[in-house]
Amino acid sequence: MTDITVPIRRVTVTSRRSFDDVAAAVYAGLGRLPDFRSAAADLATRGDRASFDAAVQSQAGRSGLIEFLSLDLGGPVTLRYPDRGRRLLRIIAGNPVTMSRMAVHVPDAGSYAPVTILIAERDDGVTLSYDSVASAIAPYGSADASAVAEELDAAVLDLLQEAAGPRQRPPLPK
Repeated sequence: MTDITVPIRRVTVTSRRSFDDVAAAVYAGLGRLPDFRSAAADLATRGDRASFDAAVQSQAGRSGLIEFLSLDLGGPVTLRYPDRGRRLLRIIAGNPVTMSRMAVHVPDAGSYAPVTILIAERDDGVTLSYDSVASAIAPYGSADASAVAEELDAAVLDLLQEAAGPRQRPPLPK
């Protein structure tokens, strides 16, 4: 048995936009497939790297990511705790080409890609949270995998910043 401690860097962006607007902006940056199962089956039939990569690229959104699954986590919370319910959405997204570029060097990278984007309604606004893949795979010591992970992190963080909207500036002192 091997036991590795994996420190995770979580990044959270807070938005003043509505939950629906933030979620829509995230989805706008993702490739969204009408039938994920059929798309995955199609990818499995690709016979070479170029065909596979082209098929993935055609499915990816402007962020380079594809939505694999979305989970409404807020529904069960609100059902069980109506007085404390909040909207909470977990989006699992990724890119099989990006994952393979990391996992060829560090197979455990498959535990961190696809990624999770968490959109949460809170008292201080809507937050978008993401756990950095580069931080998760750093203990494995692969410069090649880490470089790909840093590209992935940058793409996700760009998407979150865009979805959050303009940065809120504090009011000027009077």
